[in-house]
Amino acid sequence: MSNGNLDCLLHPPNEQNNQRRLNLIQRLNIAIDIACGFDYLHNHCEPPIAQCDLKPSNILLDDDMVAHVGDFRLARFMLEESNDQIFFSQTMSLALKGSIGYILPEYGAGGRISTEWDVCSYKILLLEMIIGKRPIDETFCNSVDIHLVTEMALSQGVMNIVDPSLLYEEIAETG
Repeated sequence: MSNGNLDCLLHPPNEQNNQRRLNLIQRLNIAIDIACGFDYLHNHCEPPIAQCDLKPSNILLDDDMVAHVGDFRLARFMLEESNDQIFFSQTMSLALKGSIGYILPEYGAGGRISTEWDVCSYKILLLEMIIGKRPIDETFCNSVDIHLVTEMALSQGVMNIVDPSLLYEEIAETG
């Protein structure tokens, strides 16, 4: 799409070339667009669809910076079970599918695919959009992940965790 994908705007390949960065309002609008897309897939499609690979490079941005969920190679149709739980009726393969950092640990443990997995991946994406770090950022050490880093930093104040480019943008607009 004309404005590429979210990954290119959150993590420009070369920080030195003054590439356009997303401001807070743009990030919030993109988050809302993604939520609306998943609302449609999960609640308005028959049968519901689990996208199964939510990550910034799968969020495409059009001319108006409207976000569109893309890449449905791993998507699954959810079939209803008699107890009203939604699940994918086929057995999952032993190979892990999805993108590291955005998939749930239960996925690797043989759990069933569900729309809840998209919701959990969405939470990870929201954290990434606000703090500006990938879920498996090289600055995280040992078994620390984006959730733990955020939780630890929030205890010292929200400004310690927010993407510095958002702070710069706010200072530039008010200054």
